Parts: sequence; C-alpha cells; structure tokens
Amino acid sequence: MRIGIVCPYTWNVPGGVQQHIRDLSEALIALGHEVSVITPADDDAPLPYYVVSAGRAVPVPYNGSVARLSFGFLSAGRVRRWIREGAFDVLHIHEPAAPSLGLLACWAADGPIVATFHASYERSRAVTVSAPILQSALEKITARIAVSEAARNTLVEHLGGDAVLIPNGVATERYAMAEPMPGWHRRTDGARDEQALGFLGRIDEPRKGLQVLLKAFETLGRERPGLRLLVAGPGDADDALAKVSPELRNRVILLGMVSEEDKVRAYHSVDVFVAPNLGGESFGIVLTEAMSAGAPILASDIEAFARVLQDGRAGVLFPVGDAAALAEAAGELLDDPARRKHLSAEARSAVRAYDWSTVARDVLRVYETVLDRTGNDHPGVVESTT
Repeated sequence: MRIGIVCPYTWNVPGGVQQHIRDLSEALIALGHEVSVITPADDDAPLPYYVVSAGRAVPVPYNGSVARLSFGFLSAGRVRRWIREGAFDVLHIHEPAAPSLGLLACWAADGPIVATFHASYERSRAVTVSAPILQSALEKITARIAVSEAARNTLVEHLGGDAVLIPNGVATERYAMAEPMPGWHRRTDGARDEQALGFLGRIDEPRKGLQVLLKAFETLGRERPGLRLLVAGPGDADDALAKVSPELRNRVILLGMVSEEDKVRAYHSVDVFVAPNLGGESFGIVLTEAMSAGAPILASDIEAFARVLQDGRAGVLFPVGDAAALAEAAGELLDDPARRKHLSAEARSAVRAYDWSTVARDVLRVYETVLDRTGNDHPGVVESTT
C-alpha cells in the first residue's frame, strides 16, 4: 500500500505528534508498505529518507502552546505536488483542524482520507471562529481516528462527528534496555543518597508543569541532601534555574534538548519519573516511554494520564498543580523500593497494549476499511478552478 502522511508541526522540534508520525511510519514500512511524510522543516534540517519538507514553519499560539506550523501559497503548492506525485492509496492527515499542512492537504486532495485527532482542549476561540472554513475541508475526511477519549470528546464537541479510538503507540523495545547516563543510576534499595527524580518536556511551556515539580523539589531537596533532579527538554535553562533556591541549584541538572538515545538513557537514570502536567494532554507519550523503560511513575491526575496509568495501578497519581502533594507522594515512593519495583513491573505490563506492533495494525485496518468503502481510488489532486 502507498501511504501519504501529513505532519502539521515542524520536524525540527520534538513533540508527541511528530514522534507518533515517525514511529507509525517506520512501523508501516517494517510491515512492507511504502510511506511518504510531508512536514514543515527548516531547509537544512536532517530528515529521514521517507520525509519531505514543505518549507519552514512559523510559530503560532495553538492549544495552550506555541506550535510551529506551515500555511500559505508556497506550502500549498508543495502539498499539491507531493499528493500528485505520490499517487497514494490513502492519505493520512494528522490534526487537520490545525492551521497547517493537514488543512491544506484536505483542500487539495480528492480521494480516501484518514484523519487522526490528537489535541484535547475545553475551549478554542480559534476553532470556533474558523469552524465554517474548516468544515469544507473536514467534510472530505473518510474516516477519523482519535488517540484518546479526551481527543475524541474534543472532536465531538468542537467539530462534530465521531472517531474510532486508537491510542498513541510506543516502540517498547527501544526503551526497554539502556545504560544510565554517566554519574546516574536507578537505585533498588531504600537508601536516600544519590536518588533522582526525572522530568522530560519543554521547560518553558507552563502546561508541562515543571514549575510545580521545582516547587516540590524545594521541599524534597532540603529533606534529602542526596536527591537530584534530572530535567530534559528544550527551553531557557537560566530562567528555569532562577525558580530554584541558590543552595539547591547545583542539584537540578538541565540537559536541554536530548538525542533519542540520551532520552532513553535518561528514563533509566532516575528512581521516579515525574509528569506534573497541568492539562491540555490528550494521551501522554512521555508516560508510555517511561513505562517501557520500567521507570516508576508519578503523574498528575489529568484524565488522559489516569487512563494510561490504569487509574493508579501502573503509576501513582497526585492532584493537578499540587506541589505539596507531589512532594509527599515522591517522598513515599523514594522510601519504598518494593513499591517502586511493583510499579515498574505493572507499567511494563500495561504498556504492551500501546506497542506499535499492535497499534500500527489497528491503523492499517482503518486504511483497508476506507479503501473498501471508496473503491480503492487514489486521492488525487483537486484541479484548481482559477
């Protein structure tokens, strides 16, 4: 099968949607299918062989964050040419409501289109205002996928229609085994020395909740002289450290943006992985990665995280934004190696449901259903009337 996949966000900046698309593409290729991905990307950005650039992206406020998107005549022309030359059996568009390549592809293509919705939000003025414009594109979608109940609810409430639920996938084997980073290790006893908490996410994006974790570390760090905090992700390191008391700053290690290899090693370097997100998460890729690595997890009790962690069976939940509760729960886990071991085993077991070997086949079944319904037509390009 020839599959065209549209990524709305720039390939240059790590994110859950980009990773989902990369891993899905590689899983489909491993199953013998031909895949091409079009994405915003800087001209000099290194791209996998199956990825095509639609040009540079610009920062746009979107879903409580700043997304880097592509939209305009140049991008539209590249999308049309990519669709025409690709002669795809099915076109798979991610986040078609975002003002980026997915919307352009919906307008340009004529044929079987599958769309995946990732975002979760309660209100969006942009979506409300643009709904009439979006509708002309969304009506062309043949089948819809939502990565979580939260994303499905957002779709139903804001755009109408429904979707089949297929969760984000994770390459569990990629994260299962790795050496810790130099100078770090995961303790298996109850000793308080050289223990570590971990965080991965954009450090200057408030909804990722690093500020809540840093506030909790003010308490934990004073109680536990050997405790360190390992932080991985892009953002202003000086600004983050300014939120930490001077006497604790040397125990907050900021790695910045890390390679895929170092990200895996970071998960294996901490005693408790913390996801203190404040909301706006429809799934939680970072959780499934940490689960695959066997890291004991402490996460805020937003709906998406609770589902992935099976309401606390595969990880501990604490009230959203409550730094005191975070500190208390983290301290209890750090003092209880038996519970950490139990949570690690439960996490490894629970995450199997999200392995790409399962998820990619579920996506393929949607493709096959769409092709059966549309008579196997290629999604060609709508001819311009101007």
